[in-house]
Amino acid sequence: MKRIFLFVVTNLAVMVVLSATLRILGVDRIITAQGINFQALLILSVVIGFGGSIISLLISKPMAKWSTGAQVIDPAAPGDARAAWLLETVHQLADRAGIGHPEVAIYEGPPNAFATGAFKNDSLVAVSTGLLDSMTEEEVAAVLGHEVAHIANGDMITLTLIQGVVNTFVVFLARVVGYFIDRTVFRNERGVGIGYFVTVLVCEIIFGILASIIVAWFSRQREYRADAGSAQLMGSREPMMRALARLGGLEPGELPKSFEASGITGKGALAAIFASHPPIQNRIAALQQMRVA
Repeated sequence: MKRIFLFVVTNLAVMVVLSATLRILGVDRIITAQGINFQALLILSVVIGFGGSIISLLISKPMAKWSTGAQVIDPAAPGDARAAWLLETVHQLADRAGIGHPEVAIYEGPPNAFATGAFKNDSLVAVSTGLLDSMTEEEVAAVLGHEVAHIANGDMITLTLIQGVVNTFVVFLARVVGYFIDRTVFRNERGVGIGYFVTVLVCEIIFGILASIIVAWFSRQREYRADAGSAQLMGSREPMMRALARLGGLEPGELPKSFEASGITGKGALAAIFASHPPIQNRIAALQQMRVA
């Protein structure tokens, strides 16, 4: 219930902010007596397309902590030996990667881990108790290296930008097609009619599905890069390969939908083209073929 409440409240807040922004910019009306105002439509599409993604990225850290119940380890007082080791390991990996020390957190749940945050030097790495309890220290370190590599690669920012671009195209094209159908098929010559709204809704669903294929493809590629990054940070492919092999035999922990693509492994999708993570065996095979400097 907490996650559902957070999802609803966040999306309502984003809608309010975006609606106010569009009204301030004077582009909340894109259909005029002369037809589509393409300049206004482009601005509206960019604001909607990038606005939600950027806002979600900026609030990703507090959202992640609140939705998973993650407890951040205090560097001054880790609490126990495991927390101290976890903190020190992440800091060492971050130093090797050339980024600032992320916040390190532990949350209750089945095996999984994730990294999030809008900035490389102000990020969060969180690990589940299930992962800590089911892996050796070397395997956990490899998973931490994977998450640190995500941060060092700027994956959260890049994914946000890609999501913003495809969202912009979805919003823009759906309204252009909706206007065209409303005028040619429904023969509406004044303002916009039901044909416009129905077509926009259908097109946003169809274009959104196509856009998700693009985003999912990039997400899979960044998983390969993060696996390779972990191998470089660890100085060996073996720890990450063993960690992946172990994860392949475990039920991956479920993350909130907004962080699913950030986890070390996902549950997959109905079809491979929609999966945010490649199959475990493919990731291991890719590691076997790489050379560690």
